[in-house]
Amino acid sequence: MRVELFQPESVTEPRHWVRHDQAFAMMLGRGSIEWGSRRSAMQKFDYQAGDLALCDRHVGEWVGVMATPHLQLGISDAPLMAASDGAYGEVGLHPHRKFADPRLGALAAAAHAEMVAGFSSGRLFLDSIEQAMAVALVNGYAIRHRPIQMYKGGLGSARLRTIKELVRAKIEDDLSLDEMAQSVGLSTAHFARMFRKSTSETPHQFVLRRRIERAKAMLRAPDARILDVAVACGFKTQQHFAQVFRDVCRVSPTVYRQDFLDSEVSRASENSSADASLSLITL
Repeated sequence: MRVELFQPESVTEPRHWVRHDQAFAMMLGRGSIEWGSRRSAMQKFDYQAGDLALCDRHVGEWVGVMATPHLQLGISDAPLMAASDGAYGEVGLHPHRKFADPRLGALAAAAHAEMVAGFSSGRLFLDSIEQAMAVALVNGYAIRHRPIQMYKGGLGSARLRTIKELVRAKIEDDLSLDEMAQSVGLSTAHFARMFRKSTSETPHQFVLRRRIERAKAMLRAPDARILDVAVACGFKTQQHFAQVFRDVCRVSPTVYRQDFLDSEVSRASENSSADASLSLITL
């Protein structure tokens, strides 16, 4: 089971997330979170300590946290399938942005206490909590069982080419997982699995990498404005672009461009010196 503590001290810029395990969160204090399948259609929810949120998986969504400390717990497929009488496949759970469940709340609180104690009780204790959570989730929030099909390969070359062309054409747009899946005639869950099998990346990671590659190319122009680069690469704000760029490249867009320009000047100087030396030798 994945156990993570989030303690934002201020409002965070909305970010796009795709979760591949079944995750739900328990709020540890008062605050607000904005959720939405599209950034332009996010809805704000106000929380108190103890409130829960059950997230969908394989479906990208935008999340903006407004100084809301919370614990996020990820449940793997195995205990969910075991809680479903051994059914083989993914257990579909209905997402809830805000709800209360005394049993799940108590289990989440136990996981939080274990984390605070440095996970001193060992893996078996967390496994037992995960199994109890899986039973509560399946009994209270299951929609259906989605059989997992076994495939030897990932997406075919034609479908991969279609996806790459779609990403290239819509690099400036708010491209969704649904849109990518529909372009090759697959369900979102099937597409996400097959795409990762083909590329070793999630669709979101792939699109993000392409956007950053384009941004790096544009930043090599000394007169390109950071805001223009951000918009041209599909980022809604300059701040969001700068944050993602730093996460991926470990430097800010401004520093990246300056380092590139400095290296170009240095290379030109070296070439000039080499040409001068060659001229002296010739003379």
